Amino acid sequence: MNRSFILLFALVLTAFSTPARTQTLELFKQRLAHPSATDGARVTVTEYGDAAEAAARAERNPTRLTFRGYRICIFLDNGQNARAEAIEAKTLFEETFPDTKVYLAYDNPYWHVTAGNCLTAEEAILLRGKVLSTFPKTFLKNEELSLTDLLE
Repeated sequence: MNRSFILLFALVLTAFSTPARTQTLELFKQRLAHPSATDGARVTVTEYGDAAEAAARAERNPTRLTFRGYRICIFLDNGQNARAEAIEAKTLFEETFPDTKVYLAYDNPYWHVTAGNCLTAEEAILLRGKVLSTFPKTFLKNEELSLTDLLE
């Protein structure tokens, strides 16, 4: 799957799975079509084939759709104080980059903190460059992402 299809599918799925925010796919498209107040950006939504039906099927299916994506790892350690240091790294990241989702996890024996939900390695490299001055030891990490990760 290419990035455009995944993103389009996620947008269509969002339109059907969040009735409180968006009642129909048409309203969702209209909302996206308005320019951004900050930079004047405009999104053009093109529905391909049976995308609406695919989104409806996905909504009826209780399984969670996942795919391979990327995050940047800003902390990885298994030392005596690793838990406290991981919490500190997560807190610092949240304060410094509030628009980027950050995750704290423990996979025996390592504590790790990852950030971002990137569809491509290029996106993760750009994110790494953005945080490199604060977290100089960051590296890319291939992870399993879900559509809900992208929508948060």
